[in-house]
Amino acid sequence: MSTRTMDEDLLQWRREFPILNRTTYLISNSLGAMPRGVHQSLAEYARTWEERGVRAWEEGWWELASVVADRLGGLVGAGPGDISLHQNVTLTQAVIASCFDFAPPRNKVVMVDMEFPSILYFYLEQRRRGARVEIVKSEDGIGVPLDRLLKAIDEETLLVPLSLVLFRSAYLMDARAIIERAHRVGALVVLDVFQAAGTVPLDLRALAVDFAVGGVLKWLCGGAGVAYLYVRHDLRNRLAPAITGWLAHKRPFAFEAGPIDRREDGFRFLNGTPNLPALYACQPGLEVIRQAGVERIRQRSLHLTERLIEGALARGWTVNTPRQPAERGGTVSIDLPHAREVAQELVARNILVDYRPGAGIRLSPHFYNHEEEIDFALSQAEEIVATRAWERRVSR
Repeated sequence: MSTRTMDEDLLQWRREFPILNRTTYLISNSLGAMPRGVHQSLAEYARTWEERGVRAWEEGWWELASVVADRLGGLVGAGPGDISLHQNVTLTQAVIASCFDFAPPRNKVVMVDMEFPSILYFYLEQRRRGARVEIVKSEDGIGVPLDRLLKAIDEETLLVPLSLVLFRSAYLMDARAIIERAHRVGALVVLDVFQAAGTVPLDLRALAVDFAVGGVLKWLCGGAGVAYLYVRHDLRNRLAPAITGWLAHKRPFAFEAGPIDRREDGFRFLNGTPNLPALYACQPGLEVIRQAGVERIRQRSLHLTERLIEGALARGWTVNTPRQPAERGGTVSIDLPHAREVAQELVARNILVDYRPGAGIRLSPHFYNHEEEIDFALSQAEEIVATRAWERRVSR
């Protein structure tokens, strides 16, 4: 299939995302556009609850978390039973951390300062449990020096929580090198693929990563409330998370008092009742991504992000995203004069982007975006800077 034919084929999916008819949607790194199928899916949830009541638990609700987990697994290179579903990524990190006691000498956690703040907050709080947190700093606000990161991972390192794609700059980390170094010294890697899954091809089993976490609300177009936790198959049954609950028990409906008898699949890392409405809502997006194909989405993404980079540089703006295609995810961060105000004005004009301190305006085209939308967003930003349009809006 030629590149042109592939692009045209992917753009056929635009009709499945109603918001694209009324906005220039360049914010899939924050929240993917909603597929129209979500209406039907949530209506099915409501209808099932209304008509079947408590019987719905035995007619599909209990199995739904497993069904959705395996569908997710197919998109990230995980096998059946490898994934458990949770409410958010911070909770998945907490479940992982609860497997360890942070006893010295192997109590070191190696992180980067470009990590998503929620995860930094969480692991810094683990210092009260004995964790020693070492944070490797970026030199340019875009990436993190690989040699310094690898050097920090030593024989006292327990965990290396790391985003595959850094949220501010879309820098794509060398996960394989980091995992190999960690395994060489006996450390474990927790790979956050939130900003990768759905736009960067993944094969978690082939990567031999110990843990992987992420969510569906960004590039997977699945909405809020579903995060996922992958644990390496041969590692799984050696771990006993302290954050647990009845769904991790082998016989949850026996309602047995006493110590937990842990399951041996991914549900070993579950706790309480699943978020059923979110499980219904996320399925249309997962199916669209499956049919579109992540490999094809990746090629489309690289084309659109290159167009953004070239357009920004042509206007003399700073690009805080790697120029090399192999080093970037699906977002381009552009710093330009009055970036925060420009971002607010773009949103007021129905050009949906966001602003992050230290990065600038983040623009995140997905496979459903036209090249013309890229050009339009850049030209509007240029006009806003030239006319200081945000001042007129404030004065009104």
